Order: sequence, then C-alpha cells, then structure tokens
Amino acid sequence: MALRATIHKADLHVADSDRHYYGSHSLTIAKHPSETEERMMVRIIAFALQAQEDLVFTKGLSE
Repeated sequence: MALRATIHKADLHVADSDRHYYGSHSLTIAKHPSETEERMMVRIIAFALQAQEDLVFTKGLSE
C-alpha cells in the first residue's frame, strides 16, 4: 500500500511594500512522503515571494 500525502494548512499574510501588495492567503499544502520538510517550506517561501491575488498551489497529479 502506497503512503499518502500529508496535508498541511497555513494562513499566510503578505505585506510587500516594494510591490504594493498586501494580501492574505489560506493555503492547503500536500507534502508527498518523499518530500522533506525543508522543501515544503521552500515552496511556501517561493509562494510568499511571488504572491499575488490569483496565485494558487495546483492540485495534485491524481486529482
């Protein structure tokens, strides 16, 4: 039986005065069993650095 992804939820509040973007995002993040905690955090940081109103994580390949 294959291991399932672990679901993490996070509320992210971004205040970027350089780009004049201020927003809140409720994130649902699936962490694959082979993915490290560090890689998942890098994905969240990348999301925060590129945040905009219509940016979202994609659904998994099997959805």
